[in-house]
Amino acid sequence: MLKQLALKHNSDYYSKTLDTYTHLVSMLFGVFQRCSSLRELTTGMQVWMDRLKHLGIKTYPKRSTLSDANKKRTSRLFEDLYHQLVKMYSQHLPDSRKNSGVERRLYLMDSTTIELFSDIMGGAGISKLNGKRKGGVKAHVLVNPVHEIPSVIYLTAAKENDRVFMDKINVPSSSVLVFDKGYVKYSQWQRWTEQGIFWVTRLSPVAYYQVLEDNPIHPLQINRGVRSDQKILLGSGTTPGSEVIIARRVVYYDQSKQREFVFITNHEKFSPSNIAELYKKRWQIETLFKSIKQNFQLKYFWGDNANAIQIQIWCSLIADLIIKVIKKSIKKRMWSFANLCSMIRLHLGTYVNLKEFLKNPEKSLRNKFQPIQNQLAIIYDSP
Repeated sequence: MLKQLALKHNSDYYSKTLDTYTHLVSMLFGVFQRCSSLRELTTGMQVWMDRLKHLGIKTYPKRSTLSDANKKRTSRLFEDLYHQLVKMYSQHLPDSRKNSGVERRLYLMDSTTIELFSDIMGGAGISKLNGKRKGGVKAHVLVNPVHEIPSVIYLTAAKENDRVFMDKINVPSSSVLVFDKGYVKYSQWQRWTEQGIFWVTRLSPVAYYQVLEDNPIHPLQINRGVRSDQKILLGSGTTPGSEVIIARRVVYYDQSKQREFVFITNHEKFSPSNIAELYKKRWQIETLFKSIKQNFQLKYFWGDNANAIQIQIWCSLIADLIIKVIKKSIKKRMWSFANLCSMIRLHLGTYVNLKEFLKNPEKSLRNKFQPIQNQLAIIYDSP
């Protein structure tokens, strides 16, 4: 797989000492070890070099060499690698407990901002008193909650509006998109409706609408917190280019939070309470963002250019995918995601079969000096 991508992007043409495979292994080493600098990364590999040779690399990279590679080798290669790995392993990731038809057709859309210490990429928010502003990367993400991995990722400067991601979405007909109030674009909502794609979001308090019809509400729905269910005409259409679309407005009172929420959707058959439940699932994507930021190094970056930053983010996502595949393949469920990250970090330089260790740590450690040949071969040689 990686050989084919290296040929596609011509990434080894000018490489003399650091080929694409060694570059990938080095970056994953830094991600798993949560290195805070290139010096820490390369020095760590130097210390463990005798035990890292079984990964198929000949020598550790010099700091300047790795810095140049992060600047010159295109981040699109690592992006393509991530998406190919998702395609290869997504069928092994679904949770059998989430087998309803709606769950498998559900997609959650959101973005998260990773702050940078310099203005390499345009930051969001108000500038400081000195006129300067920290940079930032915004990751626009589409996630299927069954797989619990990002299926579409789009990286931009933090100053970019969330709506730029909406044109990148390509999901099958009958899919259900759930997103927050930052994705207000009536023309795109109408295109999704015409494509047979359903969507659920919250209504902005400043949005203009007209009530066309009040739908009857079942007493059971009222007991669950539903206060109204209406067919509305959304938008004013008073300015050139403004859109007017037909939508469904649902007012729901959440007893646990003591708050009222107003949802809008183009789905006519879901019960009002189901629409509220679908929107609640959007918080799963927040959990994903939190997990990635807590378990991988996305506070300190190993380069002062946009390409290096993007490579590090893609390698963090590759590491996240690898751990989830490993977690799913283990029958014992005692290991949390954070535990798995810690175990990999502790045993990255030991001759331990990771799966055997996770199944039976005591037994596997008795055989820890038996080397496992080329553990990343599946990435390197797979067709």
